[in-house]
Amino acid sequence: MSSKNVVFDAINDRLGDLLRAHNVNAALLGNTWIETAEREYTYLSLAGKYTPFVECMEKLFYRILWMADIPEPRQFATHEDIKYMINGYQHLTMRPGAVECIAKLRDAGFTVWALTAADLASVAGIFQQAGVELPSENLISCDTNGVGKPDPLAYKPLFDQLSQQGRPWFAAAHAWDVTGARKAGFRTAYSSVLEKEAIPDLFGEMEVTADALPEMAEKIIAQSA
Repeated sequence: MSSKNVVFDAINDRLGDLLRAHNVNAALLGNTWIETAEREYTYLSLAGKYTPFVECMEKLFYRILWMADIPEPRQFATHEDIKYMINGYQHLTMRPGAVECIAKLRDAGFTVWALTAADLASVAGIFQQAGVELPSENLISCDTNGVGKPDPLAYKPLFDQLSQQGRPWFAAAHAWDVTGARKAGFRTAYSSVLEKEAIPDLFGEMEVTADALPEMAEKIIAQSA
């Protein structure tokens, strides 16, 4: 997916003036909201109570306002506000260089798949908006099997399917995502386009690391020759 600017724009549009009155930065609030939702989504999955990611986001927002020292969060923001901001999340665009990255891989003979924690319709819309064709059978959501990333079990069905033709690659802009895929058996590629720092002493060494997504694709191709 893209940078989170669409989400932050939605937060600014809906709550920007109110947040600034409390010295709360919309970008920091948005990052905290998404990062917290990712954590609770994963924890619930590990606890055997898989819950779709967007549902986690929706139900956690008031908790995030409490964390930002906003008094009376349920008076500060309405359910309509939350739905508006969630809609911003569901209309993200591809990260910079993603279209070129996919084109390079396909030109080199790779088949591109997408394994997402988001819902199928939202992610299909991201590809469609970018003008990138992705067959529906190549788009897989964790919602289908009810196991959230980065649990290695979330990656295993796809790994088992693809590894019949050789050891497949998994590429992502979240280091934790690539780490989970590596545990499932994938070869690993990571782009720091989102997180900026790879932190290999925390997440381990990836076979391929690159700042930009097209560069990552080139390195995958080179290491597969």
